[in-house]
Amino acid sequence: MTKFKTLDDLGDIAGKVALVRVDLNLPMRDGAVTDDTRVRASAPTILELAGKGAKVLLLAHFGRPKGERVSTMSVSMTLDALQAVLGEEVMFVPEVAGPVVEQAVGILQAGDIALLENTRFWKGEEANDPAFAKAIAANAELYVNDAFSAAHRAHASTEALAHLLPAYAGRAMEAELTALDKALGNPATPVAAVVGGAKVSSKLDVLTHLVTKVDHLIIGGGMANTFLAARGVNVGKSLCEHELAATCEQILDAADAAGCTVHLPYDVVVAKEFAANPPSLRTCNVHEVAADEMILDVGPQATEALADVLKTCRTLVWNGPLGAFEIAPFDTATVALARSAAALTAEGALVSVAGGGDTVAALNHAGVADSFSYVSTAGGAFLEWMEGKELPGVTALER
Repeated sequence: MTKFKTLDDLGDIAGKVALVRVDLNLPMRDGAVTDDTRVRASAPTILELAGKGAKVLLLAHFGRPKGERVSTMSVSMTLDALQAVLGEEVMFVPEVAGPVVEQAVGILQAGDIALLENTRFWKGEEANDPAFAKAIAANAELYVNDAFSAAHRAHASTEALAHLLPAYAGRAMEAELTALDKALGNPATPVAAVVGGAKVSSKLDVLTHLVTKVDHLIIGGGMANTFLAARGVNVGKSLCEHELAATCEQILDAADAAGCTVHLPYDVVVAKEFAANPPSLRTCNVHEVAADEMILDVGPQATEALADVLKTCRTLVWNGPLGAFEIAPFDTATVALARSAAALTAEGALVSVAGGGDTVAALNHAGVADSFSYVSTAGGAFLEWMEGKELPGVTALER
Protein backbone atom coordinates (compact mmCIF):
# COMPACT_ATOMS: atom_id res chain seq x y z
CA MET A 1 0.00 0.00 0.00
CA THR A 2 3.04 2.25 0.22
CA LYS A 3 1.84 5.21 -1.80
CA PHE A 4 4.58 7.11 0.06
CA LYS A 5 8.32 6.62 0.53
CA THR A 6 9.58 5.16 3.80
CA LEU A 7 13.03 5.03 5.38
CA ASP A 8 13.59 1.83 3.36
CA ASP A 9 13.77 4.04 0.25
CA LEU A 10 16.65 6.16 1.56
CA GLY A 11 19.96 5.85 -0.24
CA ASP A 12 23.25 6.81 1.39
CA ILE A 13 22.44 9.69 3.75
CA ALA A 14 25.74 9.88 5.65
CA GLY A 15 26.49 13.53 6.36
CA LYS A 16 23.17 14.71 4.90
CA VAL A 17 20.82 16.92 6.92
CA ALA A 18 17.42 15.38 7.66
CA LEU A 19 14.52 17.51 8.93
CA VAL A 20 12.27 15.25 11.00
CA ARG A 21 8.79 16.39 12.09
CA VAL A 22 7.97 14.73 15.40
CA ASP A 23 5.29 15.21 18.05
CA LEU A 24 6.74 16.69 21.24
CA ASN A 25 3.51 18.29 22.42
CA LEU A 26 3.89 16.45 25.72
CA PRO A 27 1.93 16.72 28.97
CA MET A 28 3.92 18.59 31.64
CA ARG A 29 3.66 19.15 35.36
CA ASP A 30 5.95 21.52 37.29
CA GLY A 31 8.27 21.81 34.30
CA ALA A 32 8.72 18.05 33.86
CA VAL A 33 7.25 15.75 31.22
CA THR A 34 4.65 13.38 32.74
CA ASP A 35 4.19 11.07 29.73
CA ASP A 36 6.87 10.36 27.11
CA THR A 37 4.76 8.06 24.87
CA ARG A 38 5.10 10.37 21.86
CA VAL A 39 8.88 10.58 22.25
CA ARG A 40 9.12 6.79 22.39
CA ALA A 41 6.97 6.54 19.25
CA SER A 42 9.46 8.60 17.20
CA ALA A 43 12.67 7.29 18.78
CA PRO A 44 13.14 4.44 16.22
CA THR A 45 13.00 6.92 13.31
CA ILE A 46 15.38 9.42 14.94
CA LEU A 47 17.90 6.72 15.92
CA GLU A 48 17.72 4.98 12.53
CA LEU A 49 18.50 8.22 10.68
CA ALA A 50 21.31 9.08 13.12
CA GLY A 51 22.61 5.51 12.80
CA LYS A 52 22.80 5.95 9.03
CA GLY A 53 24.99 9.01 9.57
CA ALA A 54 22.49 11.80 8.95
CA LYS A 55 22.57 15.07 10.86
CA VAL A 56 19.08 14.99 12.37
CA LEU A 57 17.18 18.25 12.93
CA LEU A 58 13.95 17.72 14.88
CA LEU A 59 10.95 19.97 14.21
CA ALA A 60 8.02 20.10 16.63
CA HIS A 61 5.38 22.37 18.11
CA PHE A 62 4.52 22.77 21.77
CA GLY A 63 1.30 24.39 22.98
CA ARG A 64 -0.39 27.27 21.19
CA PRO A 65 1.91 30.32 21.27
CA LYS A 66 0.04 31.84 18.26
CA GLY A 67 3.08 33.03 16.35
CA GLU A 68 4.84 34.65 19.33
CA ARG A 69 7.87 33.60 21.34
CA VAL A 70 6.52 32.41 24.69
CA SER A 71 9.29 31.19 26.99
CA THR A 72 7.05 28.68 28.80
CA MET A 73 6.27 27.06 25.45
CA SER A 74 9.81 26.51 24.25
CA VAL A 75 10.31 22.92 23.04
CA SER A 76 13.53 22.98 25.08
CA MET A 77 11.21 22.01 27.99
CA THR A 78 11.07 18.53 26.43
CA LEU A 79 14.84 18.19 25.98
CA ASP A 80 15.47 16.12 29.13
CA ALA A 81 12.73 13.62 28.25
CA LEU A 82 13.99 13.44 24.66
CA GLN A 83 17.60 12.75 25.70
CA ALA A 84 16.48 10.18 28.29
CA VAL A 85 14.48 8.18 25.73
CA LEU A 86 17.06 8.43 22.93
CA GLY A 87 20.04 7.79 25.20
CA GLU A 88 21.84 10.44 23.13
CA GLU A 89 22.84 14.05 23.68
CA VAL A 90 20.61 16.48 21.76
CA MET A 91 21.72 20.01 20.84
CA PHE A 92 19.04 22.69 21.27
CA VAL A 93 18.84 25.38 18.57
CA PRO A 94 16.65 28.41 19.42
CA GLU A 95 15.61 29.01 15.78
CA VAL A 96 14.09 26.94 12.93
CA ALA A 97 15.75 28.70 9.98
CA GLY A 98 18.50 31.15 9.04
CA PRO A 99 22.17 31.55 10.02
CA VAL A 100 21.79 30.16 13.58
CA VAL A 101 20.54 26.83 12.20
CA GLU A 102 23.16 26.91 9.43
CA GLN A 103 25.86 27.38 12.08
CA ALA A 104 24.45 24.49 14.16
CA VAL A 105 24.50 22.21 11.10
CA GLY A 106 28.19 23.11 10.66
CA ILE A 107 28.92 22.09 14.26
CA LEU A 108 26.96 18.81 14.15
CA GLN A 109 28.84 15.64 13.22
CA ALA A 110 27.30 12.84 11.13
CA GLY A 111 24.87 10.96 13.41
CA ASP A 112 24.28 13.93 15.74
CA ILE A 113 20.81 15.15 16.71
CA ALA A 114 19.53 18.69 17.26
CA LEU A 115 16.13 20.01 18.35
CA LEU A 116 14.93 23.21 16.67
CA GLU A 117 12.67 25.71 18.48
CA ASN A 118 8.85 25.51 18.60
CA THR A 119 7.67 25.87 14.99
CA ARG A 120 4.58 27.77 16.19
CA PHE A 121 6.71 30.69 17.47
CA TRP A 122 6.51 31.89 13.84
CA LYS A 123 3.22 32.90 12.22
CA GLY A 124 4.35 31.20 8.99
CA GLU A 125 3.91 27.75 10.57
CA GLU A 126 0.13 27.73 11.02
CA ALA A 127 -0.33 29.86 7.88
CA ASN A 128 1.53 27.13 5.91
CA ASP A 129 3.59 29.97 4.44
CA PRO A 130 5.74 28.79 1.48
CA ALA A 131 8.46 31.36 2.20
CA PHE A 132 8.73 30.22 5.83
CA ALA A 133 8.90 26.57 4.72
CA LYS A 134 11.56 27.46 2.13
CA ALA A 135 13.69 29.11 4.83
CA ILE A 136 13.49 25.93 6.97
CA ALA A 137 14.20 23.67 3.98
CA ALA A 138 17.28 25.71 2.99
CA ASN A 139 19.38 24.02 5.69
CA ALA A 140 18.41 20.43 4.85
CA GLU A 141 18.50 17.77 2.13
CA LEU A 142 15.58 15.53 3.08
CA TYR A 143 12.34 15.62 5.05
CA VAL A 144 10.78 12.90 7.23
CA ASN A 145 7.33 13.21 8.78
CA ASP A 146 6.86 11.01 11.85
CA ALA A 147 3.99 12.95 13.45
CA PHE A 148 0.68 11.43 12.37
CA SER A 149 -1.01 13.24 15.28
CA ALA A 150 -0.27 16.57 13.54
CA ALA A 151 -1.06 15.31 10.02
CA HIS A 152 -4.60 16.72 9.97
CA ARG A 153 -3.20 20.25 9.97
CA ALA A 154 -1.79 21.84 6.82
CA HIS A 155 1.11 23.67 8.48
CA ALA A 156 4.52 24.54 7.09
CA SER A 157 6.31 21.80 9.05
CA THR A 158 3.71 19.11 8.22
CA GLU A 159 2.68 19.98 4.66
CA ALA A 160 4.70 22.63 2.78
CA LEU A 161 8.11 21.09 3.58
CA ALA A 162 7.06 17.80 1.96
CA HIS A 163 6.86 19.60 -1.40
CA LEU A 164 10.29 21.24 -1.07
CA LEU A 165 12.53 18.28 -0.18
CA PRO A 166 12.55 14.53 -0.90
CA ALA A 167 9.83 13.42 1.58
CA TYR A 168 9.55 10.19 3.55
CA ALA A 169 7.26 8.71 6.19
CA GLY A 170 9.03 7.89 9.45
CA ARG A 171 8.57 4.50 11.14
CA ALA A 172 5.74 5.63 13.46
CA MET A 173 3.91 7.34 10.58
CA GLU A 174 4.43 4.26 8.40
CA ALA A 175 3.03 1.96 11.11
CA GLU A 176 0.03 4.22 11.64
CA LEU A 177 -0.83 4.48 7.93
CA THR A 178 -0.40 0.73 7.43
CA ALA A 179 -2.70 0.01 10.40
CA LEU A 180 -5.33 2.49 9.24
CA ASP A 181 -5.28 1.03 5.75
CA LYS A 182 -5.92 -2.42 7.23
CA ALA A 183 -8.78 -1.00 9.29
CA LEU A 184 -10.80 0.97 6.75
CA GLY A 185 -8.77 1.30 3.54
CA ASN A 186 -8.55 -2.35 2.49
CA PRO A 187 -9.91 -4.27 5.49
CA ALA A 188 -10.61 -7.98 5.87
CA THR A 189 -14.41 -8.17 6.08
CA PRO A 190 -16.81 -8.21 7.89
CA VAL A 191 -15.82 -4.97 9.63
CA ALA A 192 -17.21 -3.76 12.97
CA ALA A 193 -16.86 -0.27 14.42
CA VAL A 194 -17.40 0.67 18.06
CA VAL A 195 -18.21 4.36 18.46
CA GLY A 196 -18.82 5.66 21.97
CA GLY A 197 -18.51 8.90 23.84
CA ALA A 198 -20.84 11.50 25.22
CA LYS A 199 -22.30 13.29 22.24
CA VAL A 200 -23.60 12.41 18.78
CA SER A 201 -22.92 16.02 17.73
CA SER A 202 -19.15 15.56 18.11
CA LYS A 203 -19.12 12.41 15.98
CA LEU A 204 -21.80 13.10 13.36
CA ASP A 205 -19.32 12.98 10.48
CA VAL A 206 -17.75 9.78 11.85
CA LEU A 207 -21.10 7.99 12.11
CA THR A 208 -22.26 9.19 8.69
CA HIS A 209 -19.03 7.99 7.06
CA LEU A 210 -18.79 4.68 8.92
CA VAL A 211 -22.25 3.36 8.00
CA THR A 212 -21.04 3.29 4.38
CA LYS A 213 -17.79 1.49 5.27
CA VAL A 214 -18.59 -1.11 7.95
CA ASP A 215 -20.90 -4.10 8.36
CA HIS A 216 -21.63 -3.57 12.06
CA LEU A 217 -21.82 -0.23 13.86
CA ILE A 218 -21.88 -0.58 17.66
CA ILE A 219 -23.01 2.64 19.35
CA GLY A 220 -22.33 3.18 23.07
CA GLY A 221 -21.79 5.94 25.59
CA GLY A 222 -24.07 8.96 25.92
CA MET A 223 -24.65 8.97 22.16
CA ALA A 224 -26.48 5.63 22.38
CA ASN A 225 -29.08 7.39 24.55
CA THR A 226 -29.72 9.91 21.78
CA PHE A 227 -30.28 7.10 19.27
CA LEU A 228 -32.55 5.24 21.72
CA ALA A 229 -34.59 8.40 22.31
CA ALA A 230 -34.87 8.88 18.53
CA ARG A 231 -36.32 5.37 18.41
CA GLY A 232 -38.97 6.35 20.95
CA VAL A 233 -37.33 4.98 24.11
CA ASN A 234 -37.80 7.05 27.27
CA VAL A 235 -34.24 7.53 28.54
CA GLY A 236 -35.20 9.29 31.79
CA LYS A 237 -32.66 11.90 32.84
CA SER A 238 -29.81 10.31 30.87
CA LEU A 239 -27.34 12.48 28.97
CA CYS A 240 -29.16 12.89 25.64
CA GLU A 241 -29.31 15.30 22.69
CA HIS A 242 -33.05 15.15 22.02
CA GLU A 243 -32.76 17.81 19.31
CA LEU A 244 -30.75 15.40 17.15
CA ALA A 245 -33.54 12.80 16.79
CA ALA A 246 -34.03 13.54 13.08
CA THR A 247 -30.27 13.32 12.47
CA CYS A 248 -30.14 9.92 14.19
CA GLU A 249 -33.01 8.72 12.00
CA GLN A 250 -31.07 9.83 8.89
CA ILE A 251 -27.99 7.90 10.04
CA LEU A 252 -30.10 4.79 10.75
CA ASP A 253 -31.75 5.08 7.31
CA ALA A 254 -28.34 5.46 5.65
CA ALA A 255 -27.13 2.35 7.52
CA ASP A 256 -30.16 0.37 6.28
CA ALA A 257 -29.49 1.48 2.72
CA ALA A 258 -25.81 0.49 2.99
CA GLY A 259 -26.51 -2.90 4.59
CA CYS A 260 -24.85 -1.88 7.87
CA THR A 261 -26.35 -3.31 11.08
CA VAL A 262 -26.54 -0.74 13.89
CA HIS A 263 -26.34 -2.20 17.40
CA LEU A 264 -27.94 -0.25 20.24
CA PRO A 265 -28.08 -1.63 23.81
CA TYR A 266 -31.29 -3.44 24.80
CA ASP A 267 -30.38 -3.85 28.44
CA VAL A 268 -28.69 -1.05 30.35
CA VAL A 269 -27.19 -0.20 33.73
CA VAL A 270 -29.00 2.71 35.37
CA ALA A 271 -28.75 4.77 38.56
CA LYS A 272 -30.38 7.87 40.02
CA GLU A 273 -27.04 9.57 40.56
CA PHE A 274 -23.68 9.46 38.80
CA ALA A 275 -21.40 8.20 41.58
CA ALA A 276 -19.31 5.11 42.28
CA ASN A 277 -21.47 2.06 43.13
CA PRO A 278 -24.61 4.07 43.97
CA PRO A 279 -27.37 2.38 46.06
CA SER A 280 -29.89 3.00 43.26
CA LEU A 281 -27.82 0.93 40.78
CA ARG A 282 -29.75 -1.62 38.73
CA THR A 283 -29.82 -3.35 35.35
CA CYS A 284 -32.99 -3.23 33.26
CA ASN A 285 -34.43 -3.43 29.75
CA VAL A 286 -34.14 -0.10 27.88
CA HIS A 287 -37.93 0.21 27.95
CA GLU A 288 -37.95 0.12 31.77
CA VAL A 289 -35.81 3.18 32.52
CA ALA A 290 -37.60 5.34 35.10
CA ALA A 291 -38.02 9.09 34.70
CA ASP A 292 -35.53 9.82 37.52
CA GLU A 293 -32.87 7.35 36.32
CA MET A 294 -29.93 7.77 33.97
CA ILE A 295 -28.34 5.18 31.68
CA LEU A 296 -24.64 4.89 32.57
CA ASP A 297 -23.50 1.68 30.87
CA VAL A 298 -24.49 -1.06 28.45
CA GLY A 299 -26.02 -4.08 30.21
CA PRO A 300 -24.47 -7.57 30.47
CA GLN A 301 -26.77 -9.28 27.94
CA ALA A 302 -26.15 -6.68 25.25
CA THR A 303 -22.40 -6.78 26.00
CA GLU A 304 -22.35 -10.55 25.54
CA ALA A 305 -24.29 -10.23 22.27
CA LEU A 306 -21.77 -7.63 21.05
CA ALA A 307 -18.90 -10.00 21.87
CA ASP A 308 -20.67 -12.59 19.67
CA VAL A 309 -20.88 -10.01 16.85
CA LEU A 310 -17.09 -9.47 17.08
CA LYS A 311 -16.58 -13.23 16.71
CA THR A 312 -18.17 -13.01 13.24
CA CYS A 313 -15.92 -10.09 12.17
CA ARG A 314 -12.37 -9.90 10.83
CA THR A 315 -11.67 -6.20 11.47
CA LEU A 316 -12.55 -3.82 14.33
CA VAL A 317 -12.19 -0.03 14.56
CA TRP A 318 -12.80 1.41 18.04
CA ASN A 319 -13.27 5.01 19.15
CA GLY A 320 -14.87 5.92 22.48
CA PRO A 321 -16.07 4.04 25.58
CA LEU A 322 -19.42 2.21 25.90
CA GLY A 323 -20.29 3.69 29.32
CA ALA A 324 -19.12 6.24 31.88
CA PHE A 325 -15.95 4.15 32.28
CA GLU A 326 -14.15 6.60 34.60
CA ILE A 327 -16.30 5.46 37.55
CA ALA A 328 -16.91 1.85 38.64
CA PRO A 329 -19.03 -0.10 37.92
CA PHE A 330 -19.88 1.83 34.72
CA ASP A 331 -16.64 0.58 33.14
CA THR A 332 -17.94 -3.01 33.01
CA ALA A 333 -19.18 -3.15 29.40
CA THR A 334 -16.16 -1.30 27.97
CA VAL A 335 -13.72 -3.57 29.81
CA ALA A 336 -15.59 -6.78 28.89
CA LEU A 337 -15.89 -5.95 25.17
CA ALA A 338 -12.29 -4.68 24.99
CA ARG A 339 -11.08 -7.96 26.52
CA SER A 340 -13.18 -9.97 24.03
CA ALA A 341 -11.61 -7.99 21.18
CA ALA A 342 -8.12 -8.50 22.63
CA ALA A 343 -8.67 -12.27 22.93
CA LEU A 344 -9.87 -12.50 19.31
CA THR A 345 -6.86 -10.44 18.21
CA ALA A 346 -4.51 -12.78 20.12
CA GLU A 347 -6.07 -15.76 18.30
CA GLY A 348 -5.38 -14.05 14.97
CA ALA A 349 -9.11 -13.88 14.24
CA LEU A 350 -9.40 -10.09 14.36
CA VAL A 351 -7.43 -7.03 13.28
CA SER A 352 -8.22 -4.41 15.96
CA VAL A 353 -7.39 -0.73 15.56
CA ALA A 354 -8.32 1.83 18.22
CA GLY A 355 -7.67 5.53 18.67
CA GLY A 356 -8.55 8.74 20.51
CA GLY A 357 -7.63 9.92 24.01
CA ASP A 358 -10.61 8.46 25.91
CA THR A 359 -10.25 5.21 24.02
CA VAL A 360 -6.58 4.80 24.88
CA ALA A 361 -7.39 5.52 28.54
CA ALA A 362 -10.24 2.98 28.49
CA LEU A 363 -8.10 0.27 26.87
CA ASN A 364 -5.28 0.92 29.36
CA HIS A 365 -7.85 0.67 32.15
CA ALA A 366 -9.01 -2.68 30.73
CA GLY A 367 -5.37 -3.81 30.56
CA VAL A 368 -5.55 -4.60 26.84
CA ALA A 369 -3.97 -1.61 25.06
CA ASP A 370 -0.94 -3.78 24.18
CA SER A 371 -3.17 -6.60 22.93
CA PHE A 372 -4.89 -4.64 20.14
CA SER A 373 -3.28 -4.80 16.68
CA TYR A 374 -2.74 -1.05 16.77
CA VAL A 375 -3.62 1.76 19.17
CA SER A 376 -3.31 5.29 17.82
CA THR A 377 -2.48 8.04 20.30
CA ALA A 378 -3.59 10.69 17.79
CA GLY A 379 -6.83 12.41 18.76
CA GLY A 380 -7.95 14.86 16.09
CA ALA A 381 -6.09 13.18 13.24
CA PHE A 382 -7.60 9.78 14.09
CA LEU A 383 -11.12 11.25 14.23
CA GLU A 384 -10.70 13.06 10.91
CA TRP A 385 -9.43 9.83 9.36
CA MET A 386 -12.56 8.07 10.71
CA GLU A 387 -14.62 10.82 9.08
CA GLY A 388 -13.07 9.91 5.73
CA LYS A 389 -11.28 13.25 5.41
CA GLU A 390 -7.99 13.74 3.61
CA LEU A 391 -5.15 14.48 6.02
CA PRO A 392 -2.89 17.19 4.47
CA GLY A 393 0.28 15.89 6.15
CA VAL A 394 -0.35 12.40 4.74
CA THR A 395 -1.46 13.56 1.28
CA ALA A 396 1.73 15.65 1.00
CA LEU A 397 3.84 12.49 1.44
CA GLU A 398 2.03 10.64 -1.34
CA ARG A 399 3.98 10.76 -4.54
